Amino acid sequence: MSRAELFVGSLLNAVARPAPALAGRMAFALFRNPVRRGKVLPAERAVHERATTEELTVNGKRVRVYRWGTGERPVLLVHGWQSRASRYAAFVPYLEALGLTPVSFDAPGHGSSGGRATTILEYREIIGRLQRTYGAFHSVVAHSLGATGALLALRGEVKTGRLVTVAAVKDFGHFPDEFARILGLGEGLREDLRDRIEHRLFAEVTAPWEEFDATCRPEEIDVPMLIIHDTDDDMVPVAQARALKAAHGDRAELVVTSGLGHRKILAEPAIVDTALEFIAR
Repeated sequence: MSRAELFVGSLLNAVARPAPALAGRMAFALFRNPVRRGKVLPAERAVHERATTEELTVNGKRVRVYRWGTGERPVLLVHGWQSRASRYAAFVPYLEALGLTPVSFDAPGHGSSGGRATTILEYREIIGRLQRTYGAFHSVVAHSLGATGALLALRGEVKTGRLVTVAAVKDFGHFPDEFARILGLGEGLREDLRDRIEHRLFAEVTAPWEEFDATCRPEEIDVPMLIIHDTDDDMVPVAQARALKAAHGDRAELVVTSGLGHRKILAEPAIVDTALEFIAR
């Protein structure tokens, strides 16, 4: 736990004693809003700047969309929390060489998009809108929260030939649990946060914890799947990947690495090669 996380967690726990409702609102606001926006890294800039960009609007928020190519045989690249589309720069030239069109977006509150926050329901909406524009996806590659959103979208109208997940969160319930763990929140605040998520953030969803869990009703996500996860991921335990593999059985392949963590894994050349080999089969 960093000093900042220790301070924030201690503050919330202290406020919760005399004013639990206020502390609950504070924790909920922190949970919903990314602390920072990811910037385009120097190694990503050349690929990022040659993308064709366009915009769409979701819930009044401007969403930046990126495309490299004509739009034929689209491959959707979905980033995670506090990240952005440019993190897939290592994938783009290789996908183009395969005759595919990489398509990605910055989620609301991320990268160059508008808004202050997003939800996996907005991820699902954006992915569905992009399919209506480009047609069914040849493949989808998704990282972290992006994988949660992609798996949710695949329960519905979204279609793809293959899915690659990297450091995937198989169920949304992991996020509030990990948030509370990192900040060291007391049990009362933990329960309050889950209640606010269920009844305010996702009030229109029946049983959101089950609906947003890709190991529940796995037959609804009937797609060949490559699951990549690192044992040294300090944000999402590899148990999430193993549970995803167990639920989806023979249609899923599991690749477990070590020493790459949660973020560095996405640009690791060996991981890019493994994902591209699966996509190109």
